[in-house]
Amino acid sequence: MKSLNKYIDHTLLKPTATESDIILLCEEAKQYNFFSVCINSCFVKLAKIILKDSSVKVCTVVGFPLGAMETTSKAFEAKTAIENGADEIDMVINIGFLKSRDYDAVLNDISAVKKATGNKTLKVILETCDLTKDEIIKACELCVEAKADFVKTSTGFSQGGAQLADVKIMKKTVKDKAKIKASGGIRDYETAMHFVDLGVDRLGVSAGVAIMNGERSNSDY
Repeated sequence: MKSLNKYIDHTLLKPTATESDIILLCEEAKQYNFFSVCINSCFVKLAKIILKDSSVKVCTVVGFPLGAMETTSKAFEAKTAIENGADEIDMVINIGFLKSRDYDAVLNDISAVKKATGNKTLKVILETCDLTKDEIIKACELCVEAKADFVKTSTGFSQGGAQLADVKIMKKTVKDKAKIKASGGIRDYETAMHFVDLGVDRLGVSAGVAIMNGERSNSDY
């Protein structure tokens, strides 16, 4: 098993985040050798400059945090982020389409962003706290059909974050056809390891430094 730090997307998505906050986030990511930083797309160019001589990737979010914007807007946002230096895209699924059972629209939404990202990693945020078990299963199936690289639990901005039970459903559904990212509410080492032991490939956390130091953080995204 790889070291815990290499599971972590060191995350700061608060709307109040400043350039100084992003610089600090990137410096922490380099210090702890996290897999990536996960930031809003307006800071991708800045993060790419700070991280240019490191192995830390730049991950950004698309259609965040609601997922309800028009598909062409999501695809354009993803394409622009890649052009600005993003290595990975975390997009939010259209929850309303999913609950309307307009599965063609959901599939088209994901596929359009996947096309825009090219060979870069695409993670699809399901917002599992807003979905039933059957909806989680269907969402995972659509992500696999659209050839997304990851399914991800949560934005961290809704009513709940990652839950072990939801991750089990996701893992059983995608099998080896997609990886899993758990995010939202993971604030200490013990909780992080529960998800790793369950088989997730990535953790989206704002508490990465606290987790690596064996502490508990009360911060959120």
